[in-house]
Amino acid sequence: MSTDRPDDSESESESEPEPDGDVEREAAVPETDPEVQRARAPATRGVDPDRLERLLGDAVLRRDDQINADAAFEVRPDAVQDSLETLKRRAGFDHLSCVTAQEYADRYESIYHLKKYADPTQEVSIVVPTSRRDPTSESAEPVFRTADWHEREAYDLVGVEYEDHPDLRRILLPETWQGHPLSRDYDRDRPQIVTLDEHANPLKEDHEAEADDSTMFVNIGPHHPATHGVLHLKTTLDGEQVADVEPDIGYLHRCEEQMAQLGTYRHQIMPYPDRWDYVSAGLLNEWAYARAVEDMADVEVPDYAQVIRTMSAELCRIAAHMLAVGTFALDVYGDFTAIFMYAVRDRERVQNLLEDLTGQRLMFNYFRVGGVVWDLPEDRQAYVETVRDFLEELPQALEEYHDLLTGNEIFQLRCVDTGVLPPETAKEYGATGPVARGSGVDYDLRRDDPYGYYDELDWDVVTEDGCDNYARVLVRLREVEQSARIVEQCVDLLEGWPAADREVQANVPRTLKPEKDAEVYRAVEAAKGELGVYMRSDGTDKPARFKVRSPCFSNLQTLPELAEGEYVADLVASLGSLDIVLGEVDR
Repeated sequence: MSTDRPDDSESESESEPEPDGDVEREAAVPETDPEVQRARAPATRGVDPDRLERLLGDAVLRRDDQINADAAFEVRPDAVQDSLETLKRRAGFDHLSCVTAQEYADRYESIYHLKKYADPTQEVSIVVPTSRRDPTSESAEPVFRTADWHEREAYDLVGVEYEDHPDLRRILLPETWQGHPLSRDYDRDRPQIVTLDEHANPLKEDHEAEADDSTMFVNIGPHHPATHGVLHLKTTLDGEQVADVEPDIGYLHRCEEQMAQLGTYRHQIMPYPDRWDYVSAGLLNEWAYARAVEDMADVEVPDYAQVIRTMSAELCRIAAHMLAVGTFALDVYGDFTAIFMYAVRDRERVQNLLEDLTGQRLMFNYFRVGGVVWDLPEDRQAYVETVRDFLEELPQALEEYHDLLTGNEIFQLRCVDTGVLPPETAKEYGATGPVARGSGVDYDLRRDDPYGYYDELDWDVVTEDGCDNYARVLVRLREVEQSARIVEQCVDLLEGWPAADREVQANVPRTLKPEKDAEVYRAVEAAKGELGVYMRSDGTDKPARFKVRSPCFSNLQTLPELAEGEYVADLVASLGSLDIVLGEVDR
């Protein structure tokens, strides 16, 4: 595979920026310190748990064991910030991918899943146990800004509390909700009363003394076409500029994680992922779950099935990006008749190909643990030719988009230098996918943590250095070209694959019962970024804990950084450039 990736060691250099929070820094360690040099060894040498444990010092209670992580450490609840700071600054683990909270019979637990943007195959988990009587630990927010929403969700659904968190309140459920739905003692039959509060200007106290106060509080959504779903933006304007914006989520929360915990690994969970990013990316969602359970159960997928998975996943990516570009044009300058309809037209062609393959248009349920449910359509050659016809006409369609959209003067005025997200800020918020790559962050799990058949194919990771709304659109359009390259190579492979070797599924037991307390976190590069699944087994055929890491959830956190100081119209453009879907944000 062709790549232009910089040296992995770049992100682990001594020049990395300090954290935004007021974390007490440990004494500076000289570059020549042999312990630091060993812990920050090149990616090819992997992670040395012993050296990391020595770096963490007496914060470590014991070693833990997880399938995905090179190392997992239980640390004291009062040493979370120091431990994360050490791993981030001195060992290069600068990506807080996910935070998982769960409750056992004797304790609560928070797991911080750490990776490196330079090499996500290097993974470390920090496990923080707390007592059931006092489920309180330090917040990671001063070290990683993305922990803000992740810890709020852990508090909301599980009941873990985080000291020093800047805004620890519910995020998915109303503030008046009683109990925590994923806790062991939650009463599902308890009546809930949700009160309606009037919205007050959050900046009012700051401006009470000013006679010419021009701030105004505006509710945008939750029922508004520009919010891309039931999203509520609590927006404070100073004149025509955005002084403050707070995304209010949870209107589409459907307890997807709890439903998965009630389903069996082998048959009952797979239909749920289609409903996370329900727009066009169902197969990418299914792959996230498939990858996690296949690692947990040690299932090896046949190469032929991997090629089919790769082809169908990239078709989904094309469809998702088409809709993202079309709706963004509609947001920015109301172009419904041309760009939006062109995008829907091309998306429909992809949906037809996916329907012929899977039998469904959106809720595919096509992947299975160990492979896919069936082979290409019976008229194999006709299907292959239809795919080739689409790929042949796609470059002309993309040229039209560039003529009508990226080359449009109005579009450029609205998007260039608006919604700016610097690369280090993107990393602090755990941004991934086109949002991060539009800020020059060269991170793509298809290449950096290879799965499926990606590492056997020739394609490029797309990045742009503009860091603005325009750059994010360019990334998506250019990624469509790369997805087409991948699909074309997959079609060539499938067409020439010997009939006797077309194995679509591995031999998987009818009932899967992974070893008790086996833990795994696995992620794929979905259309909107890193989509991950954490699972813990309890020895039965159902997971004891199922956690979804949504790329939209983390990407949406960046909206205040993009919008504050911009005009209201730029806020709408910035939100559209994130390409969120609320089914995945809320789950």
